[in-house]
Amino acid sequence: MRSELIGLVALLLPLAWYAARKLGRREHTREPHDRAPEPADPTEVSELPIDGVLDLHTFAAREVGSLVPEWIDACQARGIRELRIIHGKGSGTLRRSVHAILARRADVLEYRLAPVERGGWGATLVTLRERG
Repeated sequence: MRSELIGLVALLLPLAWYAARKLGRREHTREPHDRAPEPADPTEVSELPIDGVLDLHTFAAREVGSLVPEWIDACQARGIRELRIIHGKGSGTLRRSVHAILARRADVLEYRLAPVERGGWGATLVTLRERG
């Protein structure tokens, strides 16, 4: 057992030395433009692109109740009537929340789960009524 341990240490020491040397050298040759970007201001609001597709993966579940209706209104204002909401497969909580929001809206003509090639049960396709 002791000889196996010595053999393992003998094998790992050169690897550890090489890794430490490479990492150390990289730190000394870093250019100023290689610095990590500054963290984003959490109070800064970023605008969502309005293209008929909403991916909810980056949003907290508590934000969906206000986000989805506002996004649908923005799509409607731009004349986009075929929408795709990506809620993910997961436990189904987001999907149920999205479907409940859609069921309450008078401007939603229909909604259905997407076909497999467009996200399957991880996305919902929505058709809006024409504004009139």
